[in-house]
Amino acid sequence: MINEYGTLHEANGRYALRFERFFPSNPEDVFLVLTNPSYFSQWYPFATGEMDLRIGGKIAFDDGEGTTYDSTITELDKPYLFGFREVDDLIKISLHEEDEGCRMIFTHTFDDDSWAVNTAAGWHRCLDVFTQIVNGKPIKWHDNSTKLREIYSEAFNYETLKNNKKLFH
Repeated sequence: MINEYGTLHEANGRYALRFERFFPSNPEDVFLVLTNPSYFSQWYPFATGEMDLRIGGKIAFDDGEGTTYDSTITELDKPYLFGFREVDDLIKISLHEEDEGCRMIFTHTFDDDSWAVNTAAGWHRCLDVFTQIVNGKPIKWHDNSTKLREIYSEAFNYETLKNNKKLFH
């Protein structure tokens, strides 16, 4: 059983949010949705739809407020692994064959834990939309940001993180 909520981990002074999703599809089909620029820009924040899908290739982003930047693809093993560096953060998405489909593991590694709650709530919503796309459903952004921030705020008890090196099981 996959927990729909993300987990927060600390290692070597960096933090990682980890989410899992299961799809009743093969990794090839999920990977095509994951790396198709037109789909990518529908669920990934600030993505423009410009992507050079190769190691060292660029993904273009625009925050809509005048800031544009490129990410660099750092890992690519079709149809199982897609990773890139977004400024100083690392995004790694892996797909694993399992039963009648595949498990996706989405990991975002970053330095500043003060944004962990908001970032977790945001990724949760984005991955919900990604799931809708993979499953051929119409995209619907749910109005659940406040509730998700409450859930993650309660789950990400920073004293627990410091003592146990893991949050929210």
